[in-house]
Amino acid sequence: MKAVVLAGGYATRMWPITKHRPKMFLPIGDSTVVDRIFTELEEDDRIDDVYVSTNERFAPDFESHLAEREFEKPQLSIEETTDEDEKFGVVGALAQLIDREGVDDDLLVIAGDNLISFDVTDFLDYFDQQDAPTLAAYDVGSREKAKSYGLVELEGDRVVDFQEKPDDPRSTLVSIACYAFPEDALSLLPTYLEEGNNPDEPGWFVQWLQSREPTYAYTFEGAWFDIGTPESYLDAVSWHLDGNSLVAESATLENATVGDNVHVMDGVTLEDTHLEHTVVFPGATVRNGDIRRSIIDQGTHLEDLDLAGALIGAHTTIRNGSSE
Repeated sequence: MKAVVLAGGYATRMWPITKHRPKMFLPIGDSTVVDRIFTELEEDDRIDDVYVSTNERFAPDFESHLAEREFEKPQLSIEETTDEDEKFGVVGALAQLIDREGVDDDLLVIAGDNLISFDVTDFLDYFDQQDAPTLAAYDVGSREKAKSYGLVELEGDRVVDFQEKPDDPRSTLVSIACYAFPEDALSLLPTYLEEGNNPDEPGWFVQWLQSREPTYAYTFEGAWFDIGTPESYLDAVSWHLDGNSLVAESATLENATVGDNVHVMDGVTLEDTHLEHTVVFPGATVRNGDIRRSIIDQGTHLEDLDLAGALIGAHTTIRNGSSE
């Protein structure tokens, strides 16, 4: 079996934090979003190769990242795009990867920005039992949230209807970006695209596929975070920290208080400052601040500020409302 980790997005909703780094590298505790996935795929003997599908802009970042890790399976498979306007769509890029890499095996497809609480091994066990296209499904608990995803309707575990991003969701059970396809289902991808179907989200392919052959859902409880917005990233950090905080030993705290779900990284300086539900990247300095639900990038210098819901880019200096 092969695996594809989808890592080609530009995460424009999280700029400036993700303007010059893949969102998959955002830290979740002592690891990163994508390393949590790589670790699981590395440990499952059924998976021979892991293709990391990314774009030309971020390819050097992934090369450096993988060179610094001890993973043996991941290898880059690069889309020929450098910005959002050039993207092929996920399904189109997946079809190109299958052709480019000569994939002729069952395939696991998982988004590199997915933080999920189930073990990928359990998902693959279920796929092996069904021996049919399989997706992971999660109850988001809100019809408004469900509008942003692929809505799944089941009879037992079998998918009987699938609606990608419906305007009026009938339920709150959605497909997350985790799919397993038998080799024969993958052979239908060219037909799907040649018919002029939507090349973007994989859910469109699943919607087309489930009307042609049995497709099943692995439903799970617990947690799932689609890390595509600052809010979802901070929620994922909070879930991981579970009310605690993580402060690097090299950080300097002087008359500073750290509240719940805060991650303070190496070389950070905090003086006369309070933090809540915030991530502070290496080398940042915050003096006389009250910072809540914010992301402060590396090398940033903040003074005399109260912030809530802020995204502050790298190497920015803001004092008393003025910025540099």
